[in-house]
Amino acid sequence: MAIALEQPVTIAAAERKPKPPISFAGIASYLQAAPLAIILGAFLLAPILMIAVVSFWDYDFAGLYPDFVTFNYTDTLGSWVTWKTYLNTLKFAAIVWVLTLFTGFWVAYYLAFHIRTSAMQMVLFLVCTVPFLTSNIIRMISWIPVLGRNGLVNSTLVQIGIVPQPIEWLLYSDFAVVLAMVHLYTLFMVTPIFNTLMRIDRSLIEAARDCGASGWQILWTVILPLAKPGMAIGTIFVVTLVMADFSTVQVMSGGQSASVALMMKNQMSLLQYPAAAANAVVLLVLVLLMVAGILRIVDIRKEL
Repeated sequence: MAIALEQPVTIAAAERKPKPPISFAGIASYLQAAPLAIILGAFLLAPILMIAVVSFWDYDFAGLYPDFVTFNYTDTLGSWVTWKTYLNTLKFAAIVWVLTLFTGFWVAYYLAFHIRTSAMQMVLFLVCTVPFLTSNIIRMISWIPVLGRNGLVNSTLVQIGIVPQPIEWLLYSDFAVVLAMVHLYTLFMVTPIFNTLMRIDRSLIEAARDCGASGWQILWTVILPLAKPGMAIGTIFVVTLVMADFSTVQVMSGGQSASVALMMKNQMSLLQYPAAAANAVVLLVLVLLMVAGILRIVDIRKEL
């Protein structure tokens, strides 16, 4: 009987055992994370929360009225014009993503595998960053005298005799928008891919070559799978930048095309802030879903 009662007493004593006090190391880790948490909370989470709150407010031409209404979302999601604008934005994002991924990968591949010295690699990489010494607006507007009706491209084509008259769709069209975006955002694809390719162990490539793999087989079976994290990071950069770009669409299309960001800009210019906030929330959810899908396909933690 004594043996039978000993086990419950031992269990009860173990349950009453006091929890160990919080160590100084645990407190120090929280203190170290506190500044970053405060900054992210004040400059990231709080503005997003405020946008979400304003998206439910009422408004008219005279001002904003704190309330809880849903017609900002119903008007946004129930309009075919809005859906067409979202589809147009996704079209720009898809085309620019394909072109920047193709261009950025081959630029990064050349820098990583065909330039032997690290000094020359850094020099050429810095050359790629030279355009960033000027603003996006200046680099975008610089295409106008190149693509215009009397611009460099049309004048050259007409003088050579390739075309009888200037090509109209080079400027103020979707082509001009895509071209300007590719010019602006390709470096955001080059940088993470180049960083990933530089981390690839060259012995893997030598082993594949010793096994009889051709150059294209090495590229397809060794380099591309190992470059996926960098490609995913570049995709996140490019897609989010394109989805939020309104100045390029407005200037390079001549007002003939539209995007979600441009629609929000027009709404804010008309003091329709709750409607613009509703569109911002929908756009944020859409971008987050796209980023989540990318993260489900590719694990980018090995690059962080």
